[in-house]
Amino acid sequence: MSDARARNHLGDGHSMSSVRQPHAVLDLPSRRLKGLKIERLLDLASRPQPIHMLEVGTGSGGIAHYFGTHEHLHCEVDAVDVHDNRLISDGYRYHQVQGTQLPFADQSFDVVLTNHVIEHVGDQKAQSAHLAELRRVMREDGVGYLAVPNRWMLVEPHYRLAFLSWLPHAWRTPYLQAMRKGEIYDCEPLTQRRAEAMLHAACFRFESKAVEALHLTLELEYARESIFRQILGRIPDGMLRAASALIPTLIYRFERR
Repeated sequence: MSDARARNHLGDGHSMSSVRQPHAVLDLPSRRLKGLKIERLLDLASRPQPIHMLEVGTGSGGIAHYFGTHEHLHCEVDAVDVHDNRLISDGYRYHQVQGTQLPFADQSFDVVLTNHVIEHVGDQKAQSAHLAELRRVMREDGVGYLAVPNRWMLVEPHYRLAFLSWLPHAWRTPYLQAMRKGEIYDCEPLTQRRAEAMLHAACFRFESKAVEALHLTLELEYARESIFRQILGRIPDGMLRAASALIPTLIYRFERR
């Protein structure tokens, strides 16, 4: 996963025909920036504390560490993954899992994070199970963060191949092999329509945060004089929202309904 570990099993416990590979981001400074963006997009400073938080697919552990050792927020953080590839382990509790089932009681968490995870859990049935588990462990007044690569992104982020996820499913692995980038395409990125349909089916209220996330990325990662920042910063939000179906990463804030 981008910030997670690819699943080897579907949520119903059946093995997949092929093993999904790890796709963790192991760049810890980038995880701190990601944590800061999530903090602002969810407006966590306004929530009552302590904040009981769950990160699904912790990968390097950088995001869980960011919140678990935060200077101002009091976060009690649990993190799960199917493989332990952590580079940092203090500030949170780690739990090894299999598939999409989570080892927590109903309504255990104020905040749940699934950052570039859902594209790795398996087919649509497993993805729906992933969302159902998030809803189960989220408190009635809880809030969640979902990020997933857009299928219509120009360059697929896991394998760095143009138009890889645009292809029919049966063509993706042959293309990957022909370009000598891997043996099997093991990701299931979502379109905006499918992501929102799945969130609705899982009984969530949701709001796209892709445009706000873009502004935060420009603010935090690009110098004020950067041409890229100046150009994108001048595009009206209405135009950006109209083109949201093409933004490379789909990002949602969601709540129970």
